[in-house]
Amino acid sequence: MDNSRHDPAAPGSNAGQAPITPTSAGPLAGVRVLDLSAYIAGPYGCTLLADQGADVIKVEPPDGDNLRQYPSTLPSESRAFLGVNRSKRGIVLDLKKPADHAALLKLVREADVLVHNFRPSVPPRLGIDHERLNLINPRLIYCAVTGYGETGPLRDKAGYDQVLQTMTGMCTLQGKPGKAPEIIYGSVVDYYAAALLAAGVASALYERERSGLGQFVGVSLLRSALTMQSARMIWAEGEALDIGRDMRSGGVTGIHPTRDGYLYLSANTARFWKALCEKTGMADLADDPRYDTVRKRAEHAADIIPRLHDSLGQRSAMDWEIEFGDAVPCAAARRIEDMFDHPQVLAEGMVATLEHPVVGRYRGVAHPLKFARTPGPAPFAAPVLGQDSAQLSPAQEGGGKAAWPRRER
Repeated sequence: MDNSRHDPAAPGSNAGQAPITPTSAGPLAGVRVLDLSAYIAGPYGCTLLADQGADVIKVEPPDGDNLRQYPSTLPSESRAFLGVNRSKRGIVLDLKKPADHAALLKLVREADVLVHNFRPSVPPRLGIDHERLNLINPRLIYCAVTGYGETGPLRDKAGYDQVLQTMTGMCTLQGKPGKAPEIIYGSVVDYYAAALLAAGVASALYERERSGLGQFVGVSLLRSALTMQSARMIWAEGEALDIGRDMRSGGVTGIHPTRDGYLYLSANTARFWKALCEKTGMADLADDPRYDTVRKRAEHAADIIPRLHDSLGQRSAMDWEIEFGDAVPCAAARRIEDMFDHPQVLAEGMVATLEHPVVGRYRGVAHPLKFARTPGPAPFAAPVLGQDSAQLSPAQEGGGKAAWPRRER
């Protein structure tokens, strides 16, 4: 995308959905969420709830969520914070101060969900542990995001995405055999934990409709990292522990150079392999018994890859993407910037224009889920620090019941 000609108001589409407006009801309309979490896993899990119509209030300490301080080429706000915290209002509370602690407890009385990512020993010290809040609001869904869980020798160890990647074997398998382990960039463990959070909270809310009671929901980066590797983490009785668990087919399937750019190809089935051979001038290999399985093609990659690269080098990655079409699964390697105006992304309405009081207008991801009848409200920008604190009822200063701050958007 040419940033010099950037149009924040580029159109999207929501075909098959009811119209999306600031007041559109989502499946979680009426659900009130207190988001005390920071970084990515907890906050983005709450954002997924907001996308579905929940009213989310982000509660930050006076210094703000640490994600606000992450490196960013935006001069006034962290790009990561904007992307992770859309569609929330924001207030500041210092939970170590009695008045602010009391204000939070009054919000808890009317909340449906509370999410935090403190280590297990911290909530009791702050007076916001599950047992205490359950006495205030027995219907509260209390979700704790931790690094390693609520029990065990690592329970109070701080957890981070790439630390858990490294600990759980993801980096070893990401690296090439015999080479150094490699990080998977993009906070994949955090984002999967966020998805688990949203699913777990939604399930707890559904169960509450039957029982009338809230419950504790535990999400951890350790659970996320291992759940992502469920297909690898199988150890059958009687087999050796050190066994091949790398699911990469190798050989032909992978990223290859072209005349201009790189192209990912997948030719794991006989049909795709034959189509690849026919379209790249290697028809003589299509029915060769030496290459008739994925494993054989990987074993004989030294015979196949030079011919493949000679052929791919005659055209650009984009040309090959068009040529292969549906016959061979493939994609030209693009930049994330190319997704802002990709016709499929726009057709699905996955990019929205948001208005931020400091940054101004910007475009970002929205609508990760599509609901035809209850699409949810239009997204709005992440809050500046404490921007909605003034909406808190003055009753919170005294002993009266606090009204949940009314949503003006």
